[in-house]
Formats: sequence, structure tokens, C-alpha cells
Amino acid sequence: MEIVGQLQKQYVDFITSLFREAYLDDQYVQLQKLQDDSNPEFVVEVVSIFFEDSEKLLNDLASSLQQQVVDFKKVDGYVHQFKGSSSSVGAQRVKNACVDFKNFCEEKNLDGCLRFLNLVKQEFYLVKNKLETLLRLEQQILQAGGMVPPLE
Repeated sequence: MEIVGQLQKQYVDFITSLFREAYLDDQYVQLQKLQDDSNPEFVVEVVSIFFEDSEKLLNDLASSLQQQVVDFKKVDGYVHQFKGSSSSVGAQRVKNACVDFKNFCEEKNLDGCLRFLNLVKQEFYLVKNKLETLLRLEQQILQAGGMVPPLE
């Protein structure tokens, strides 16, 4: 049982740091509350969809910003989608970067858009890495026969 206790403590410390550093917000807690015995993979599924959608959106954004004539309305649409999907999983820093990104789209500021594409990309890969670690910890706790500590 010792291992479970260590994993649970590691999990609580890690998730606490994710909230403290604003990688995640309360929306992530809401997601976890929707997960139950009838749908034990709910969070993993939602987060996986977020990862896939985000990769596609980042590619769409990059190619849209490389066009001879940039369609800022289209770019803004992608950023809006990205903001929505990052909000839905509680990826707060990605969402915040998207808010600023949208301002540059509205100003049709290509340099600003390119700068924020890099920032959004950076924040996405950071949160992706952290969520993968978090989900791995959850799996380890369950495999060791423990319960994942509920979020308050």
C-alpha cells in the first residue's frame, strides 16, 4: 500500500502545482467530476481529442499565416476554435494566449500573429506534456490498486 500513498501524494503535489502555475483552471476539475464508473476514461478521451484538435489547429494556423495574402478572418476563426477547446479542458495559459492572439488578428498584425502562434504553440506543448504526466500518474495509482484523489 506504500506505493499507492506515494503516488497519490505525487499526484496531489503535481496537480496543485499545475493550478498554482495556471496551466489548469477549474474547468479541469469540472471535467473530472463528469468522470465516473460508467465512463472511467472520460478525461483521457476529452484530453486526447484536445491534443488531436490542437495539433491540427496549430498546423492550420501556421499554413494560414504563411500565405502570400493572409486571411485574418480565417486565422481568427482558428484561434477562436483553439481558445474554445483549450477552455473546455481547462488549459488556462493556452486560452489566455489565444485571447491576445485574437487581438492581433483583429488588428491584422502579421508580426503579432506570428509571435503569438509561437507562444500558443509553446504553451500548448507545455500543457500537453503536463497533462500526459498527470494522466500517467492517475494510471499508475489505479494499476497499483489505489484511488485517484478527488480534486476540490
